[in-house]
Amino acid sequence: MTILGIDFVPVNQFLSSFILILAFSLLVFIINYNRNSAIGRAFAMLLACMAFTYAGDVALFQVSSLADAIPWLKFQWVGIAFTPAAYLHFSDALLRTTNDISRGRRIAVFGGYIIGAIFLYLAVFTDLLVRDGFFFPAVTQFRAGPLFSLFTLYFYAAVIWGVFNTQRARDRCLTTATRRRMTFLMLSFAAPSFGVFPYMLVANQASTLPAWVLLSALFVVNVAIMVMLVLMGYSVAFFDAFTPDRVVKYTLATYLLRGPLVATAVIGVIIAMPDDPIILGLPRDALLIPSIVSIIVLAQIVASRLKPLISNWVYHTEKDEVALLRYVDSRLLTTTDLRQALENVLTAICELMRVRTGFIANVAARSGPRLETSVGEAEAVERALSQFDVSILANVDSSTNIFVPHKDFWYVPLKTHTGDIFLGLLGIEARSAQPNLTEYEARTVKLLVAQAEFMLEDRRLQQSVFGALRGIAGEMERAQRVRSAVRYVGSPVENLIQTDNNPVDEPDFPEMVREALAHYWGGPKLTNSPLLQMEVVQRASDTHGGDSVKALREILARAIENTKPNGERRMTASEWMLYNILELKFIQGMKVRDIARRLARSEADLYRKQKIAIDAVARALMAMETAESKSSPKDE
Repeated sequence: MTILGIDFVPVNQFLSSFILILAFSLLVFIINYNRNSAIGRAFAMLLACMAFTYAGDVALFQVSSLADAIPWLKFQWVGIAFTPAAYLHFSDALLRTTNDISRGRRIAVFGGYIIGAIFLYLAVFTDLLVRDGFFFPAVTQFRAGPLFSLFTLYFYAAVIWGVFNTQRARDRCLTTATRRRMTFLMLSFAAPSFGVFPYMLVANQASTLPAWVLLSALFVVNVAIMVMLVLMGYSVAFFDAFTPDRVVKYTLATYLLRGPLVATAVIGVIIAMPDDPIILGLPRDALLIPSIVSIIVLAQIVASRLKPLISNWVYHTEKDEVALLRYVDSRLLTTTDLRQALENVLTAICELMRVRTGFIANVAARSGPRLETSVGEAEAVERALSQFDVSILANVDSSTNIFVPHKDFWYVPLKTHTGDIFLGLLGIEARSAQPNLTEYEARTVKLLVAQAEFMLEDRRLQQSVFGALRGIAGEMERAQRVRSAVRYVGSPVENLIQTDNNPVDEPDFPEMVREALAHYWGGPKLTNSPLLQMEVVQRASDTHGGDSVKALREILARAIENTKPNGERRMTASEWMLYNILELKFIQGMKVRDIARRLARSEADLYRKQKIAIDAVARALMAMETAESKSSPKDE
């Protein structure tokens, strides 16, 4: 059907497909990012209703007869029947967020879903609600049944009540930002009702209504729904979000760019491709598949080009701060990054010097030399570390001597650029009694050693940054919670403050566990540990005369025991590895090199396994805390 040179059938097919993709994408986004919010969950129900309805619409464009359309028309009613209840659910969630709690509304929501199930049954299995139907491209629909007027009354009564509730929630907002979001919701609140209500039932008078009127109305409604749906999803995403508004904006914008828009472009290619089985002498699929692949690849490039524009739009008032954060994020060296970089340097030196064994170690560690990375024979490296005496490097003039020979190895001290702080030690297998480097070897080794020193010094500075961040991480989380709290008419002040300071909810909980284990037999990281606030520790302190430190030590020991496998203990068995590391390192207090020798592991591998073991203890503590919370009596 062409109107003013526009074929509205494929256009409406494209719009229906886009709305389906948009509704489903927003549903996934809300479930993933806002599922803990009552408003988010209620909005997800509305989106699910729209997804069911538009999935039927998209399918109806492909059927060729009324008989084929009937199952899809009934499928649509899964969304249509429950939309009124979802509206009530959503508006009630808005009011409950403003501390306007009504038992009557909750009962109405529950009753709405029951009524929706009854109407769904009537639509699918009887002719009382809808019947017969008519077939016309893009506007295939049922005809109204005897009870359809009752459903219409129920539908609009629920929508109007929802609008009233939303207006009431807006009136209760005290802050400008929240009132603005509620206003956006008010403006877009009708989108799901327009999308799911079978307004094409006016086809009962199809003989008096020209087809172009129906198609034009469908086009206008679809465009309006697209705009309102995006506006509604944008508004809901901010409710109960603990992240800053700029993060929500950026996350949603990039998600829509890489998800729904790419999927819509693919659908557009499929719809635009002619239905002829042979195109330009090739089967249709031979052109369609490469076209889809090209669209997906090109869309990623376009998305990458558009991300800076989105970033400038979202972060226009704090460009410098965001640029600094991104720069720091791209330059930070994690433990794995440092190990890999040092390994590359060490490998290059060993290849240059034509030796098989070498290592880089931190000799400033309080527990003795700590291996950062090594190549070659592990036993030779361990022997070199155990025999090394740092005093032999005290009077070394690095400007004239690169390597210092000592027994079977040549050593290089690694220092800061000022030369006043000892960062570590590089050692390689001696190829002769005295260093005999060529001019090229000496020049290259100096460059590589300088790289290793730069990375170690950089990591040293970054560790202080990490330490500071760990110290303020809890306060940052609390600040975001306070920032995200919204003031409403009648809301108590304590709603703004998050009083639950249980450390198991903190993002750095495994680090807290590691520090407490490091001072297991005494020290500030145990006596001042945030883990002392855990319920299971507080309960255990009753059996230790109120001594919470002893209680924490007992709980840590119990968590370590929970990692213990069944059967007889074996030092080198893989299933016993985590427990053995925990017991030897933290309970017995053995040094790393002694543990590595006893477990027949390299020190580098031991450090990797130790992190896994500490994470296992953290999980065990979380399980103990959860069990304690469930068994504790709740305040009424």
